[in-house]
Amino acid sequence: MDDMDMNSEQNAVRLVGRALGEPQYSHSSRGQAFYRLPLLVGRLSGNADAPILLLRQEQLAALPKDGEKLLVEGELRSFNNRRGEGPRLVITVLARQLSPCAEPDSNRVLLRGALCKPPKLRLTPLGRDICDLMLAVNRRYGRSDYLPCICWGALAREAARWDVGDRLLLRGRFQSRDYIKLTEQGPVEKTAYEVSADEAQRETLSCC
Repeated sequence: MDDMDMNSEQNAVRLVGRALGEPQYSHSSRGQAFYRLPLLVGRLSGNADAPILLLRQEQLAALPKDGEKLLVEGELRSFNNRRGEGPRLVITVLARQLSPCAEPDSNRVLLRGALCKPPKLRLTPLGRDICDLMLAVNRRYGRSDYLPCICWGALAREAARWDVGDRLLLRGRFQSRDYIKLTEQGPVEKTAYEVSADEAQRETLSCC
């Protein structure tokens, strides 16, 4: 990710990890079948993230065998789930390129987009500052992906001063986070997907 051209990329993901289980059919679009596959990506802390890959049917043959690591390059995609089952906002990694890989686990994201909701600064139970951001990232044909992001500490306090409509450049990690949601039927275990930013800045538009 560090050698990406930051002037041309606005939605780029690079993951190295191991596939979890077998691909499961997701949906078809424009005659193309897509499959979902979790990818286990370790962190330096010893914990791991499990982002969901979205693969085209012809990409399944490129999946490595016998637990080999997989390099995935692609983009984050959001889907607004209106069926009432599962999360309302579904975030996946649309895989553009797949290849076997012997590198250490890696999880890097670069996003460029517009802040589309007011930032929300809050404290964790341990008293650490965290700021929630929602970034709208354009793609072709006039569509956008709406991607939840978080930042921490001094960066969180700075982000809390940003305004809706600000253009942001953000780099970080696409993480999965388990939590318990209290419902009328009792506590339910859920998984949230978001970009944890280690760098974020406002961009200014240059005049012609």
